[in-house]
Amino acid sequence: MLSYKKIEEIGSQLGIHKLGISQVKSLDSGHLDEWLNRGHQGEMSYMERNLDKRLDPGALVSGAKSIISIFVNYHQDKSYPHLDGVISKYARGEDYHHILKDILHDLAKQIHGTDVEGMSRKQRTSVYRVFVDSAPVSEKQWAVAAGIGWQGKHSNIISREYGSWGFLGEIVTTFECDQYSVPIPDYCGSCTACIDACPTDAIVEPYVVDGSKCISYATIELDASITIPENVRAGLGEWIFGCDICQEVCPWNRFEKPSEMKVFSPIPILHNNLPDFSAMEQETFDGNFKSTPLERPGLKGLQRNQSVKLTTRK
Repeated sequence: MLSYKKIEEIGSQLGIHKLGISQVKSLDSGHLDEWLNRGHQGEMSYMERNLDKRLDPGALVSGAKSIISIFVNYHQDKSYPHLDGVISKYARGEDYHHILKDILHDLAKQIHGTDVEGMSRKQRTSVYRVFVDSAPVSEKQWAVAAGIGWQGKHSNIISREYGSWGFLGEIVTTFECDQYSVPIPDYCGSCTACIDACPTDAIVEPYVVDGSKCISYATIELDASITIPENVRAGLGEWIFGCDICQEVCPWNRFEKPSEMKVFSPIPILHNNLPDFSAMEQETFDGNFKSTPLERPGLKGLQRNQSVKLTTRK
């Protein structure tokens, strides 16, 4: 059996800002089914696959008993005017997937101790698996169940201590824990700041985001060969990767704190100026942006996004 106190202590030593543990159970499919039926996934067809795994962690790890959820604050205090409103804050540094996965593997190895001693990472998957936005895991629902925070009306997880500037990750383990977290209430109240501020009306109702209308979806998820829809183009503004508007206006982000993890600070090429992706060669792009979030849409995606930005400014 895992010790909640020990997990918290090790997590803190590894730089995890918030941590909670919930018991594995099957999630209700109603909300996801409705979201998919309304076509809010847009071109994200992967959201329609592996629904059994998305709703039941036991389909990912046989015999799963507990889910350890973590929140890592990425907010950086220093202002970068040439990046603000252009590249989302989370995407300016190194790729969080690799960073959080390493932290989670370290945490999992330490808390499972002798039970996984001598095992390779692959062998340990029979005992636990780690996930960072890379598998059909309902990470936001598990973060809520683990008391990390509540899901705001913009759909992001909000922490009372750090606001919503945080990455999520999970360990799904076959071990039980001696204590489980208690969810906290929703503190959004009557506030509609995020809904009112969204320039493309992507937050169609409280807690429901139409992905096909979202600037983040259009600039990251939409394949580079697809033209950004006109209704999104009209509200795109300067954005070429992601969007922070709904978080920037959230009153809870008055409690934001600077993260001590400097790996989330802008990489060197982004320090002083915004690159001209239209004139960039693939080799230059790979040399600067490999293993960063900007690798996701690729050079062609960023060229499309930047061309829309330049067109809308005329």
